[in-house]
Amino acid sequence: MPFTPDEWIEQLRQCQHLSENDMTILCDRVKSILLEESNIQPVSSPVTICGDIHGQFWDLIELLRKGGEVPETSYIFMARRFLVCVELGDFVDRGHYSLETVSLLFVLKARYPDRVTLLRGNHESRQITQVYGFYDECQQKYGSGTVWKACCSVFDFLSIAAIIDGSTFCVHGGLSPDIRTLDQIRVLSRSQEIPHEGAFCDLMWSDPDDIESWAVSPRGAGWLFGGSIAQEFNHINNLSIIARAHQLVQEGYKYMFDEQLVTVWSAPNYCYRCGNMAAIMTVHEDGGRSFKVYDAAEENERDKGGRRISFARGLEFSKGIGFEGIWIWISWWTF
Repeated sequence: MPFTPDEWIEQLRQCQHLSENDMTILCDRVKSILLEESNIQPVSSPVTICGDIHGQFWDLIELLRKGGEVPETSYIFMARRFLVCVELGDFVDRGHYSLETVSLLFVLKARYPDRVTLLRGNHESRQITQVYGFYDECQQKYGSGTVWKACCSVFDFLSIAAIIDGSTFCVHGGLSPDIRTLDQIRVLSRSQEIPHEGAFCDLMWSDPDDIESWAVSPRGAGWLFGGSIAQEFNHINNLSIIARAHQLVQEGYKYMFDEQLVTVWSAPNYCYRCGNMAAIMTVHEDGGRSFKVYDAAEENERDKGGRRISFARGLEFSKGIGFEGIWIWISWWTF
């Protein structure tokens, strides 16, 4: 079968998912690109950093409207779910269109590999996607788990972090007590399911908090870390700031620790009911930072009355997954 990314981009922008054969071809192509990338992928400014998307497809389209289309804009996506675009992970789960969302990001990566950087988030795992909706969505749309398995095989090769101009460190979750230097991240084995504990797990799951040092995380995975930890990490590694995602922020972004760290959240009106704004952050060539804040896309109105998110299922707990459903409710009140 031919590799036709431009046609696939147009199809996906209409929120029409690709065929099973096309998805298999796409996943193989993206995986071959990711194999050449490092655990900490170097990126040059100007670049736009994006936080969690969580399968909210029309809000991803709105993000591209606000930030600029690829390849004119470069992006980093910090998965959960582009100048250069870095996406800080968590592309899938909870939204109505996780499949179309991750497919569009994969096609953009395949078509413009140097303009789109995809980072792994805690939802880019087999365990999590089986609980929070992506597995069920693939089963519903294809009648089998083939595409889900293909996507998960890509997740295993996503970079753990990115570094912009040697000074802005991008990671989905946060820091780890087992990691002091960037070189320790560079030697981690990333081509695997996210472990239940340890440095790799912590980078996906940890959160900043108004504490001095380290504390146990209520998520059941990762850690809470304070300002002194972030400041020390930045000093040791000659960094100006840590950019991360992973937590809902009502205003779309939030600085902490005297601007040693910033949280970027890119899923407006999270789960179609939270009422929050979303944001993307651009790092400019002179080192300056700017934000674009936006509301939910108008196209979401078409989905009213569609399928609902099951929060009862989201509250399930198993080792290595953590109390993430409970943390959502906490986040709504604390951010």
